Amino acid sequence: MTAPQIIALESPGCSAVWELPAGEAPLWRYWGPRLPDGARPSATLRSERPEPSFSLQFDQPLTVFPGFGMGWFGQSALLADRGGHDWSFQATDCKVEQPDAQTVRFVLHDAVAKIAVTTSYTLDPATDVMTVRTALSNEGVAPLHVHWLAAAALPLPEDAAEVHSLAGRHNSEFVPVRDPLTRSIWRRENRRGLTSHDCFPGAVVTCADGSAYGAQIAWSGNHVQTIEWIDDGRRQWQLGEWLAPGEAILAPGAVLQSPEVLATASAEGPNGVAHAFHRGIRARMSWPGGEAGAAKRPVHINTWEGFYFKHDEAALMDLARASASIGIERFVLDDGWFGKRDDDTSSLGDWTVDKRKYPRGLGPLAKTVTDLGMEFGLWVEPEMVNRNSELYRRHPDWALHVDGRPLLEARNQLVLDLAKPDVSAYLFDAIAALLRELPIGYLKWDHNRDLVHAGNQPHYRAQVLATYALMDRLRAAFPEVEIEACAGGGGRIDAGIIKRTHRFWTSDCIDAVSRAQMQRGFLQFMPPEVMGSHVGASPAHSTGRSQSMAFRCGVALPGHFGVELDARKLGDTERQELMDGIARYKALRERLHQGRVWMGDVGDGVVWQAHGSEQDMVVLVTRTQPTTMRHQPNLRLPMALPGRTYTIASESGALTQMDGGWLARVGIAVPPLPGEAVLVLEVRS
Repeated sequence: MTAPQIIALESPGCSAVWELPAGEAPLWRYWGPRLPDGARPSATLRSERPEPSFSLQFDQPLTVFPGFGMGWFGQSALLADRGGHDWSFQATDCKVEQPDAQTVRFVLHDAVAKIAVTTSYTLDPATDVMTVRTALSNEGVAPLHVHWLAAAALPLPEDAAEVHSLAGRHNSEFVPVRDPLTRSIWRRENRRGLTSHDCFPGAVVTCADGSAYGAQIAWSGNHVQTIEWIDDGRRQWQLGEWLAPGEAILAPGAVLQSPEVLATASAEGPNGVAHAFHRGIRARMSWPGGEAGAAKRPVHINTWEGFYFKHDEAALMDLARASASIGIERFVLDDGWFGKRDDDTSSLGDWTVDKRKYPRGLGPLAKTVTDLGMEFGLWVEPEMVNRNSELYRRHPDWALHVDGRPLLEARNQLVLDLAKPDVSAYLFDAIAALLRELPIGYLKWDHNRDLVHAGNQPHYRAQVLATYALMDRLRAAFPEVEIEACAGGGGRIDAGIIKRTHRFWTSDCIDAVSRAQMQRGFLQFMPPEVMGSHVGASPAHSTGRSQSMAFRCGVALPGHFGVELDARKLGDTERQELMDGIARYKALRERLHQGRVWMGDVGDGVVWQAHGSEQDMVVLVTRTQPTTMRHQPNLRLPMALPGRTYTIASESGALTQMDGGWLARVGIAVPPLPGEAVLVLEVRS
């Protein structure tokens, strides 16, 4: 047997192994949970595989960048051509670069098609997340039309059994979808121009041995995922940006850089994948004030569902006083403060204060808020414009459009072309003026429609990159300001936008029963401290359902806790229950947000999640429907350590002690809970 040339990256929980045949793209030999030390293949992949019947005499295994037209019949990582020529790709040379112990770059050249591809892998030992990116260079003398460029092409093992993805719509995000993996192709595409409510850019694959694999695209625009069976029983998982026709035409010498993909694998299953992703997302973020900014996420009130567009300065000052009195720490003024904004038909783009509502400007309200010890925040929607606005009347050409096609509105608004330098400059100046004039510590940055038109020559990706650039410029100029990413709720939640922001608005639906499921989907990919979770009114504005204040507070507890109602109108009992919920959050927030998250299902309508560490955790047990059983199944905590004695305390003060091995394998009896309830347990070793 021929000994292979091998290169590998390893972290405490993961391994990635490639074989380096001469003059070819590297072959994937392994990616998954950490291999034992020294575990490497002893022979080349081709020497281990006999030639099948009715096959090419040159074996084509899965490479880091499978080509097209040279014997690989699976999904290729590149689809491109020069006017019908140079449409096939096959690496004729590979250069390996390893700038440090955790990074490897494979620089592939195709001397025939005059194309170069660099695939880069960085496996972070602190997070177990591998960041993958691909760059495509046109080395020919004619333009290269790119139809598909995979950011990552990853192997999945033979026992990959099921893919867990997330679907949904506005007001119903993070709907869990489970699909068995067969020989059929699994594919999810998003073409809405932003991340979308209905097609989250990531998934988790579970395997028969209990391990799991996860990947998510760090991109806030169109995207694609494909998983397909390949001839050796494994599967390949490709992820990347969906490109519109004509969107990616590379001039000679030009480079197309893919979005990043965050990928991880864990022997601990989906909970291990979530843990790695949480650490990976935290590592990408930049907090005002450094890491201390993440430690105590302030309780915040948003004025939207309490006031909508009916702004009244005196009433809002009263709301600020009522909010401060119950322990709220940040006051966010939502839509309706600018232009002549009485409804959603006008004034987007006119980022000056409505003098009818605020004759003295926003300064007095902001001062009232800050004098009460709260931070002042403001809602903006920079990427949008109403036709009924001063901005549109001056610059109708600034709206994205296709000549000869009707302008398609959503929520009575159009999308500004941020790729135009004048547009981005105008928006920076308008927002910067507000940030200089007012004591704003927080921007809620909204995006309330899908993109349809993206210019006469489509540039969806240019819009995303221009949005990133505008946010980056504002962050550089005002580094102490936090930004929330909102897009009709959960329409722009991804690992690309979180590099520039500090919080997501999970959904415009604050119905606690709906949120209980949504938030679990969110936590598979994102850490709890960036999950906006509010206590809304009852009945809920989005569903009409009513829930108790205690249940609403319990569901909001694990995320970045907030309030979305008119706190002036609370009765004495509800006010006290909300105060208790805020106090509980403040007491627990550092433990809820800085450690691990595990999630599980007790059965009979009860789910649980634990935040913290194996020795010290806060456990939330949530029931969303009445029991169907005489005796509730036990709650088992599989992360509990055998041989340790755990003290389990409930909110009522009841204490019990239990051996960790028993708690993990048999569990603790859950007390009877009504149909909508959250039980908070503190479990310490």
